[in-house]
Amino acid sequence: MANANLPPFIRDLLDPRAYAHPAGDVRLVQTHISYVLLAGDYVYKFKKPVNFGFLDFSTLAKRKFYCQEELRLNRRLCPEIYLDLVTVNRAGGRFALDGSGEAAEYGVRMVRMPEERMMVRLIRAGALNSSHIDALVEVLVPFYQRAERSPEIDRFGTAAAVAVNVLENFDQTEAFVGGAALSRSQFDRVSAYARAVLAREDLFNERIAAGMIRDGHGDLYSANICLADKVYIYDCIEFNQRFRYCDVAGDVAFLAMDLDYHGLQDLSAYFIDRFTAASGDDGLRGMLDFYKCYRAYVRGKIGLFTANDPAVEETARAACQAGAGRYFELAATYAGG
Repeated sequence: MANANLPPFIRDLLDPRAYAHPAGDVRLVQTHISYVLLAGDYVYKFKKPVNFGFLDFSTLAKRKFYCQEELRLNRRLCPEIYLDLVTVNRAGGRFALDGSGEAAEYGVRMVRMPEERMMVRLIRAGALNSSHIDALVEVLVPFYQRAERSPEIDRFGTAAAVAVNVLENFDQTEAFVGGAALSRSQFDRVSAYARAVLAREDLFNERIAAGMIRDGHGDLYSANICLADKVYIYDCIEFNQRFRYCDVAGDVAFLAMDLDYHGLQDLSAYFIDRFTAASGDDGLRGMLDFYKCYRAYVRGKIGLFTANDPAVEETARAACQAGAGRYFELAATYAGG
């Protein structure tokens, strides 16, 4: 990666000497909203100064606030992983972690999970099995049963509120229609399907009445799960309540869609069977394809955003573009295409 495209503080933190602990060869991973530094036994995550409307990290104060929210919310499922807030200080023309001088940036310090036990690695190795799904269900069902519910949170489950999340995706991707990843027919098919379901206010009201709108995770898929000595589910949505206050079906559908995306339809069906049996939420199935379609489209959108970030190196850019195309194809399938 051309370091010239990186912020100066990230360039300095790529040096193992910037850390008070053994850091090995520091590795940088980027998303469309974060710089993630893998340094020895720890992970340091910094928010990019971006404003996408649905997410605003444009000021230092906002980035600090959302780092604190990330710690608070993720400690619900992973208190052992989410350690503390770190400060990047500027002194003598260099940037240092938790040093003296002006606070230039804030980040989150986490325990580094064993990469070979990441769910995505197990999927790629063909090693994911039903026992892993059982372990996930054992964690997820009580998490949602404990998750906060209130009249305020319930309002995020109405058809009108869900429509805000769903329909903005079409506005944000319209400029990409006709490109390599998203065809006009896919865009029109998914848009029409989503609008037809959103017109069924009764479906959404039934889920509210059943108590299924909760302060959930918001980003429940294999990239945010580690199956090590126990189940670790991390990196929930901290930056916007309307993505985290959602129907439990919306979270569960994300993981089921992710399994479908990786060609694991049998495990996806098994996951839904086990979750509904353990939770007693039979109404989840009626919303499943709608939320699977929504989640697949969001992943496609994020792939496009990342592929068009000039700081992302070319190999990652191409992979994101290709992945986006597969997600949009899957979304169209859920929409009946």
